Amino acid sequence: MNHLGLVKAFAMTGGDWVIHLLVVASVVALGVIIERAVVYRARRLSPALPEGFLQEWRAGDRGRALSLLASSPVERGLAEALSNAQAAGESVEQALEASLALERRTLENRLTLLNTLGNNAPFIGLLGTVLGVVRAFHDLAFASGAGPEAVMQGLSEALVATAVGIIVALPCVIAYNVLFKAADDRIADAQIVGRRLASALARGA
Repeated sequence: MNHLGLVKAFAMTGGDWVIHLLVVASVVALGVIIERAVVYRARRLSPALPEGFLQEWRAGDRGRALSLLASSPVERGLAEALSNAQAAGESVEQALEASLALERRTLENRLTLLNTLGNNAPFIGLLGTVLGVVRAFHDLAFASGAGPEAVMQGLSEALVATAVGIIVALPCVIAYNVLFKAADDRIADAQIVGRRLASALARGA
């Protein structure tokens, strides 16, 4: 079969498989949204330094001071960065910057999938509609005695794919924007804590 034949065979498949694909994509997107919501909930952070941190640090009990930075994964990452900086002799700012870069990657994980689905689901649905229209007219051409009702039925079924694509895209776009903003807010809070840590330790030194 030549290339033209393959294209024609693909065009005759209709848009049913596109709807099934979009339904699967919506289930995957819902799973990502729930998983990200759980991760973000666990990574809440107060931009204020924990009470008693500086006192313990300046008193020389640095293990106790670092344990106070353990209320969330973000703060634990900052504590680990601070501990590594002390052990390796590198600057606190560099260690905190590396820790926050890793935290941003963790927070933004899988958001690309939501962005991709949000941007492309309508086009995938439109593809299903086009394939459905092609098959409807093809069936009409070879159906003897078929009236316009047959075409209308085929067109209405084909338009369902576009509707499903839009329905899938809207939650993905909204969830992506909300989650991306939440990631930025958490990184901003972590940066505030990190800068306060570096400034306080510099003054203490």
